[in-house]
Amino acid sequence: MYGHPKHLLSEEEARAALKRFDRLAILVTNGAGGLVATHLPLVVQGEKLIGHVARANAHWREAPCDALVILPGAETYVSPSWYETKQRTGRSVPTWNYETLHVSGRLTIYEEPERLRENVAALSARHETGRNPEWKLEDAPEDYVAGLLRGIVGVEIAIARVEGKRKLSQDKPEADFAGVVAALADSADPRDNAVAQAMTSEA
Repeated sequence: MYGHPKHLLSEEEARAALKRFDRLAILVTNGAGGLVATHLPLVVQGEKLIGHVARANAHWREAPCDALVILPGAETYVSPSWYETKQRTGRSVPTWNYETLHVSGRLTIYEEPERLRENVAALSARHETGRNPEWKLEDAPEDYVAGLLRGIVGVEIAIARVEGKRKLSQDKPEADFAGVVAALADSADPRDNAVAQAMTSEA
């Protein structure tokens, strides 16, 4: 992963961030038909990422193969007009602030009903925790669940490398950094607010 040393996470930091990640991931492989990408939720289990794709999605037919999983975080545009430096010298240009993780590893698949059931239950538990009420797989009729399980294929990525980047204006002078935080925090766009929060938690 390319990046200024101030922006790149250590392997330890990247792996810690991976365990906290709970949004949609992007699975990328390069097979006989060229590059293929699928958006899907994934869960960390030990040294693996697990998830599933629809059986009708031909992506799983590339396995076993090498894979890259992209896990995007907060991101937004940064205007140079927010920099104190721009007011003084004009020597500023637009940029983009963002967080991301990249996981590289070997992709394999599985189709056993019990493993697929565990997969769906783990994904649901990750995202239902704290909701009221919390939906569980057992809440759905068994014949309905069994039918759905026949329509998916489990994917598993053995984690070989985790890289992370937090490009959050760390390389800017203090006054410029503060100007970006203030503008993003004052924005009506929740994406901007998320980046402001990420910047202040990093600072």
